[in-house]
Amino acid sequence: MAKFGTYITEAYDELLHKVTWPSWEELQQTTIIVLVALVIITMVIFGMDFVSKEVTSLLYSILGK
Repeated sequence: MAKFGTYITEAYDELLHKVTWPSWEELQQTTIIVLVALVIITMVIFGMDFVSKEVTSLLYSILGK
């Protein structure tokens, strides 16, 4: 149990004194970048889904099913 207490103490010390936390402005900028990337990837996947649905429908209509 002493090892667990030492682990917690060391982890707390590391979080307070050794970790470099981003500034509020850096956090906002990276959040915006992630959201823009998410929207772009979502639109690409939606486009791929739409095109594959239309191609599949066209093939089924040509084959008579």
